[in-house]
Amino acid sequence: RSSVTRDDPLALASGLDIFAACLSAGMAIGSAAAAAVPAAPRPLAVTLRRAAELLALGAPAAAAWAGPGGPHIDALLRLARRSSASGSALAQGVAELAQQARTQADDAAEAASGRASVLIAAPLGVCYLPAFVCLGIVPMIAGLATDILKAGVL
Repeated sequence: RSSVTRDDPLALASGLDIFAACLSAGMAIGSAAAAAVPAAPRPLAVTLRRAAELLALGAPAAAAWAGPGGPHIDALLRLARRSSASGSALAQGVAELAQQARTQADDAAEAASGRASVLIAAPLGVCYLPAFVCLGIVPMIAGLATDILKAGVL
């Protein structure tokens, strides 16, 4: 069972990094997938556990790495199927997927902070502008009006 329960945008990248590290260390693909399950978020953990179990039973890689998933998980599944068919290194591709997940999480956090700054500025404007008018502009206009009326200009 996956120990990652909260909605952490970097959990996917972390799980993929662990999987890539295990592959880079020379572990078999099924063993590496099983080792990454405890640190992976639920969708990735389900995919890795299923693949590890099917590979341990001797299923072909195309069957082990099939199934539904999100955008990054679908990319992982395609990468693993392609790697098993062509013999290309899986570790580098998984590390690149982890980097893409981190970049997307960073972009999402930056966008959220931009939205937060806009949402924070609105109440400040609503509160500050009337106070500025009442405490800064109105007394100045009243003072000028008093001086103009005393001078008899009007």
